[in-house]
Amino acid sequence: MFRDFSVQSLFMGLLIAFVGFASSFAVVLHGLTGVGASDAQAASGLMALSISMGVCAIVISAVTRLPVSIAWSTPGAALLASAGAVEGGFSAAVGAFLVCGLLVVIAGLWKPLGRMVSSIPPALANAMLAGVLLSLCFAPAKAIAFNPLLGLPIVLAWALVGSVNRLYAVPAALLAFVVVIALGVEMPAGALGGLSAALVPKAEFVAPAFNAAATVSIALPLFIVTMASQNIPGIAVLKVNDYHPAPGPLFATTGFFSMLSAPFGGHAVNLAAITAAMCAGADSHPDRARRYWSAINAGIAYIAFGLLAGAVTTFVGLAPPVLIEAVAGLALIGAFSSSAMAAFTEAETREAAAITFLVTASGVSLANVSGAFWGLVAGGLMLALARLAKRRA
Repeated sequence: MFRDFSVQSLFMGLLIAFVGFASSFAVVLHGLTGVGASDAQAASGLMALSISMGVCAIVISAVTRLPVSIAWSTPGAALLASAGAVEGGFSAAVGAFLVCGLLVVIAGLWKPLGRMVSSIPPALANAMLAGVLLSLCFAPAKAIAFNPLLGLPIVLAWALVGSVNRLYAVPAALLAFVVVIALGVEMPAGALGGLSAALVPKAEFVAPAFNAAATVSIALPLFIVTMASQNIPGIAVLKVNDYHPAPGPLFATTGFFSMLSAPFGGHAVNLAAITAAMCAGADSHPDRARRYWSAINAGIAYIAFGLLAGAVTTFVGLAPPVLIEAVAGLALIGAFSSSAMAAFTEAETREAAAITFLVTASGVSLANVSGAFWGLVAGGLMLALARLAKRRA
């Protein structure tokens, strides 16, 4: 195995980890705090997710000798941000994370559940995701309105660098965010000391609590979004690059690592889609049989980034929240546009997708259940009625 290692795969692995972490850690922090996590718990969750997906990538890629890239569920984190706090606080959210991980394991091992998830109309799943992402994608405009001197450089960096290379657009926005905070935000006394102290990683154990509201509001939508927007596309990317792993064991392994990270604040890890293309492509290595080292190297780098999560979270906490939301929103614009396009492509499902999107984006909460669930229900009922009417016609 070590004879397959190459410098090219090392650099690709480092790039994958940097892009994966830098492009969406802001979304993860925003999502965890959105469901009631304290700053320390959010830092612990970020650390747990980074380490879990790093170890998961190393294990899967070393065992299968396939370039299987692992990521945290960015759409899932966006879902958390829109869901808001639930009855029972962050402990109930952690219980929902565990339930979601268990459902992913079952979906991988028990084929009927996996088929059930696959049978959810893609238009409705994409419409739900687009509705979840919409409010976060408003954040860049809100940041500019909040303070043009702070918000505009972040958006301009994203736009200018993205016009040259989309891969580096979000890292450029993140770099601009760091510069803006360092130069434009007055640091409170002792801030540097806090950053130094945060270099020592701290895992915050959160005893899970279970209730029906958190299960329906968080666990089920998180499971659907993670499977439909991450795991299934991740398998598709591998197949496009002529790798054909058995999906079930991969799903079950990511669900297992999700359950390991949940008590420390992590919401979900899953197969990656964007970085999967980087791992499995020719830039990873000319020899297809040696590309799995890119995923292993990325896993090692993710673990290193995870150990720095406390310092990252402490630094982010020095900024006005709207600025980190702006970075998160910029990171999700691509996901929003692609999911919205996929939701409204087919004329037959367009109206049902519109209902799913609108109910989800409204943010309504009925019976302590978030709008993402009700959006999927409303769209599903509309689609069922339309198909029933078509049969009778």
